[in-house]
Amino acid sequence: MEIAHIICPLNIEEKLEVKHNLYVREARQVLLHHSRIRFVEKGHIKGENVYSALGQSYGGRYLIVFFVYKPSNQTAIIISARDMSNKERKFYGRKKK
Repeated sequence: MEIAHIICPLNIEEKLEVKHNLYVREARQVLLHHSRIRFVEKGHIKGENVYSALGQSYGGRYLIVFFVYKPSNQTAIIISARDMSNKERKFYGRKKK
């Protein structure tokens, strides 16, 4: 999967900052660099499914980013992001090797 564009709606950006103390730039870093992407569920529009990306921000923070992927223009639309749980971090560590 190649991501050429990343979009984060303003209401999601505000939610990330207030609820998860996370900035969009950190989520973008995860999506653009060495993340582990997994299919989560089928989207409401055919071909636009929901995925999660596990990775680290440049600051070393372990994050999971949920996004809708639009293959027609290689766009990821961020719908949520947060710190990884312990279980997710172990999964990320195993797959990274």
